Amino acid sequence: MKKRLVRRRLPAEGAFSLVELLVALAVALTVAAGVIQGLAGASRSGERLVLLLQERQVARRTLALLRSELGVSQSLQVGPGTGVGAECTLGGRAPVLQLQTNGRRITYSVGNPPSQIWRGRVLMRCGPAYGLSGELSDGAAQNRVLIDGLAPEGFQVDGDALGVLHLRLDQAFRPRSGSPVVIKTSTFVGTPGF
Repeated sequence: MKKRLVRRRLPAEGAFSLVELLVALAVALTVAAGVIQGLAGASRSGERLVLLLQERQVARRTLALLRSELGVSQSLQVGPGTGVGAECTLGGRAPVLQLQTNGRRITYSVGNPPSQIWRGRVLMRCGPAYGLSGELSDGAAQNRVLIDGLAPEGFQVDGDALGVLHLRLDQAFRPRSGSPVVIKTSTFVGTPGF
């Protein structure tokens, strides 16, 4: 019987062994996992930033509406006794500001939302709607949510002896992912004649 010689083939010069290839693959996978984790974190941070910018814009628009309505109102009342004569049912929400404008009442109230689609406490406006030209309509009063996600002391109106009102919105809510969000927005409005 003849014996067959089996020759072991040595790797060619410049080639990698199986162990070297496995180590390189493990290092590449570790680097790729780190990059993916970093991208996911950046994506979450970007989503949070977009949410904060959108919510701040809604708060600024809400305060701009209040400023414009205060600018054309003939009288105002601030505080809990302001709900008398509101043109809408307030649904248990506490009235915080009432304006008299062109013979119509506009009442702002804070409290529980009218339905479950809103996040937490809401600021609502009860009053005439705006027409296409930006004027108050003569139609029936409407009760609309202006902003949601308010903190317990979410909307405050403070006045001074000079007729300057300080309007402040505080929002506090938890987005779908991540830590709670707190947004504070305020403005000052001069109310000459009040």
